[in-house]
Amino acid sequence: MTGTTRELWRVPEASVDASCIGERAAELVERLQAIVAEFRDVRFASSMAAEDMVVIDAIVTARLGITIFTLDTGRLHDETVQMTARTEAHYGVDIHRVRPQSQDVASFVDQYGVNGFYDSELAKKACCHVRKVVPLNQALHGADAWLTGQRRQQAVTRTELDLREHDSERGMTKFNPIHDWTDAQVWAYLQHRQVPIHPLHDRGYPSIGCEPCTRAIRADEEIRAGRWWWLQQENKECGLHIK
Repeated sequence: MTGTTRELWRVPEASVDASCIGERAAELVERLQAIVAEFRDVRFASSMAAEDMVVIDAIVTARLGITIFTLDTGRLHDETVQMTARTEAHYGVDIHRVRPQSQDVASFVDQYGVNGFYDSELAKKACCHVRKVVPLNQALHGADAWLTGQRRQQAVTRTELDLREHDSERGMTKFNPIHDWTDAQVWAYLQHRQVPIHPLHDRGYPSIGCEPCTRAIRADEEIRAGRWWWLQQENKECGLHIK
């Protein structure tokens, strides 16, 4: 490297031994089994990023009756679209694609422009609402509980995450089954169990969202620094997870 060029974030090498990962994997399955035993209709929203692939692997290998879906916002990286198909082929499962309403997208574009989310926090929230929040609400309609891949180490807004939360916005229970996992445990799990990994992770993206709103980060930046990088740095949320 020369000048001010800094190295991009890299996928960590597995630094947790297999026995520890085996214990964490068993604990994760126990958590998921308890959720399925308590709730009739459980659904998992996945972005196909590292954390979500851990949860998918546990759901499928334990043969749990949890519906898996993904929010196809219309602005995803091609790699994410391909990753969804690759995951389906790898595990032999169907992943439901949930898309925004065309009239909602058209209304946003009329008011803000195609890429108007770059202009203000208000416009960014409006775009996320149309492309992510409304589709999520539709995807969860009729469900009893839903799962996320959120972890405490991901952001300052998530440091107090619990396993179980009440989603007052949607009137249901939400679970974060790997809320207490470390970065090292996530990557060791994926590597030890040979779980498919999103190709953007190998290009400096630890966190993956819509293409125009996500960038690769440097090794010395926070994990979610590449999300909505042109806006304030203390809140890297889109509105899916409301406190």
